[in-house]
Amino acid sequence: MEKIEHTFIEANGLKHHVAQVGSSSGSPITLLFLHGFPELWYTWRFQMIAAANAGYRAIAPDFRGYGSSDPPAQPEKAAFDDFVSDMAAILDALHISKVFVIGQDFGAIVAYEFALRYEERIHGMITLGLPFMAPGSLDFKNTLPEGFYVTRWQEPGRAEADFGRLDAKTVLRNIYILFSSSEIPIAAENQEIMDLVKPSNPLPSWFTEEDLAVYGGAYDKSGFQTALQVPYSTPDPRIDAPALFVVGEKDYVFKLPNMENYIRSGAVKMYVPNLEIEYIPEGSHFVSEQFPDKVNELILSFISKSIQK
Repeated sequence: MEKIEHTFIEANGLKHHVAQVGSSSGSPITLLFLHGFPELWYTWRFQMIAAANAGYRAIAPDFRGYGSSDPPAQPEKAAFDDFVSDMAAILDALHISKVFVIGQDFGAIVAYEFALRYEERIHGMITLGLPFMAPGSLDFKNTLPEGFYVTRWQEPGRAEADFGRLDAKTVLRNIYILFSSSEIPIAAENQEIMDLVKPSNPLPSWFTEEDLAVYGGAYDKSGFQTALQVPYSTPDPRIDAPALFVVGEKDYVFKLPNMENYIRSGAVKMYVPNLEIEYIPEGSHFVSEQFPDKVNELILSFISKSIQK
């Protein structure tokens, strides 16, 4: 089995932690993996090894302010565009001209914007958990209660105060439990999002205490300040590159108003016309870690087909 290596790469004035595996000689096809919130390169550990064993090069950065990557000088001013331009700068530093970009959760949103801004730099894209959403295509704020987790966490200082009551490991534990459920995280009026999880609630069966320790240790270093400054954003349409969207049918995202119909009806293909959609029946929001073999198979099959075209 190939071994994942860890380096630090200077990009846009910050040192980014980048996990890499697979040979860089001979100009191999490169896969750029983008993690979600509050995740790390580690999210993609299974897929990176599978990609390298299939002959590809895999790289997975920690976003700025996440894990071992430097935070910006003023985390409170972190902007979505910074995450996108960081990825281009990392590829430049590694002398990589073109990639398959693969993103999950927040990383999917970065991947969509990267595909729009740097169309000439992608062979194709694969996203998990969050479909491409053009501005105005879906409206959650006006259709979900005030306690919806995104609405709460977009209130200045609220998530910081909520998280600040707990150590990083407990925050990560609570989020993995919450987001692995098929229910949308919604708090009551006098309740915070972290209060939705009880100490007695078990971790998902596929997520170990060792996995939790990796995430907890990384966020002990970085904290959540930069990550919480960047709101969920939606880029402008459209993306013409070959694309694959993978979603678990037990993902709570499916229960967001009109989301399931938006995906299953094919309405999303108005903005991503060359999109293939794959459903994993028992999959949760963390499907790449829950069903790594299935996700590996889907990713490698899609890349193989795209290369042959």
